Amino acid sequence: MITHKPGSWDFHGGIHRPDKKSVSAGKFLGKVPLPEILVLPLQQHIGAMAEAIVEVGERVLKGQTIARVSEYIGAPIHAPTSGTVICIEERPVPHPSGLSAPCIVLQTDGKDEWGELPEPLPYFDDMDPSLLRERIRWAGIVGLGGAAFPTSVKVNHGPDRPIQTLVINGAECEPYITCDDLLMREQADRVVEGIKVLLYVVDADECLIGIEDNKPEAIAAMRKAVAESGLKDVQVVQVPTRYPMGGEKQLIKVLTGKEVPSHGIPSEIGVICVNVATAAAVTDAVMAGRPLLSRLVTVTGEGVNNPGNLEVPFGVFMSDVIAQAGGYSERAYKLILGGPMMGFSLGDDELPVTKGSNCLLVASRAEAPDPDKAMPCIRCGKCMDACPAQLLPQQLYWYAKARDFDKTQEYNLFDCIECGCCSWVCPSHIPLVQYYRFAKTETWAMEKEKRQAEDARRRHEARVERLERLERERKARLRQKKEALEKKTAAGGANPRKAAVEAAMKRVAEKKARQAQAEKNTEESS
Repeated sequence: MITHKPGSWDFHGGIHRPDKKSVSAGKFLGKVPLPEILVLPLQQHIGAMAEAIVEVGERVLKGQTIARVSEYIGAPIHAPTSGTVICIEERPVPHPSGLSAPCIVLQTDGKDEWGELPEPLPYFDDMDPSLLRERIRWAGIVGLGGAAFPTSVKVNHGPDRPIQTLVINGAECEPYITCDDLLMREQADRVVEGIKVLLYVVDADECLIGIEDNKPEAIAAMRKAVAESGLKDVQVVQVPTRYPMGGEKQLIKVLTGKEVPSHGIPSEIGVICVNVATAAAVTDAVMAGRPLLSRLVTVTGEGVNNPGNLEVPFGVFMSDVIAQAGGYSERAYKLILGGPMMGFSLGDDELPVTKGSNCLLVASRAEAPDPDKAMPCIRCGKCMDACPAQLLPQQLYWYAKARDFDKTQEYNLFDCIECGCCSWVCPSHIPLVQYYRFAKTETWAMEKEKRQAEDARRRHEARVERLERLERERKARLRQKKEALEKKTAAGGANPRKAAVEAAMKRVAEKKARQAQAEKNTEESS
């Protein structure tokens, strides 16, 4: 039962900047037609890379699993349509590094023929929750707010962590992005059905749906859907528009007053947070037996002719998505995957849409100007005031710049959510977030080297111990043999070793005698 007033708390810092939502809000441009070729990266989620289970030349059907993950943290990949696998190779993928990664390349056949799907589970509340988690895992569902963390892992909180509150994240705080807004406006019932399933799976006492107050239509639609669903202890909460309200820890703080501990996760404080689009995907998996094959993507910015939201099958090239939104305008300057705060620039649009692709921002020069030259830090403290994680960005910057990664960890580097607020307010135009990402990457690399060195040390010590053990065992056997021999000699018995030597000498003497006799016989006969 909801006994407090959700949304009455606040989080530290944050910024107010033009949200630019009106450019694409409420505009649905339809579904992107299937192209001749789909490129499906094997890494579309946080966790272990999926492994292809199809072969080149194999025909696959829509919804068929084409890549599986054997590790716990991971998500399978399914064919968005029917067609033939023409190759499995390295292809460019949407990533800040610009590097290539293994992909399954599918040539579509235009038939869009479905494969065999599992049975829908309309009476899911009579089932064991573990079976529903397995269905969610089978469907390849990940966090569709951008993080792409496997949902089946997130909702498997364990018996030692009872969940009081299920938080549904409809804040969508990043400027320009409106795909979640459109989903809540047009498909609120689908989102609420997913909430029903999630409430049962995590066994939560209440559900709070947080939506920023710049989305009045979405708030109204969700309240109506919740009222008609008959769900109890579910409340749509209007929260202030402030970036990064949609951050998991920030939204939980505003809605519940609870703080996720440093280096911790929400389930440690009895909370699980799920994006609205993820909840809708859960509905498809459980109520219809359909895997995650597509998603809503916002295409926006002054550099595109007809901004809006499109339903995009995974594997479609971004160039085709932009073409469906009217193509590039003469003001197009920079292509950004995600929003202007946490997104990253792409050098090419011949890249596939993946599960984590929620927005293509085609920005003009005015919307995404080149960064100003960084000036020395003036220690104004604005970054500290803006940091929603209550860190000390200035100190983190100094230590990251000096490559003192032990110090960056002392100052809780990994609590940084890379929201970009510090960079946004910095009067010296220092790209602070880039320093933090660099420090994190270097720290991960050092930790990996440390683990490898530790593994090598353990293997070496195990080998030395094994050789020493074998040597001890050999010496022990020799000692036991010697002791047995000495006991037998002391008891008056013949010395086996001496007897063996005498027997060998006797055999040699007999052999020489035979040879001498043979030579004598030869001489006499001649």
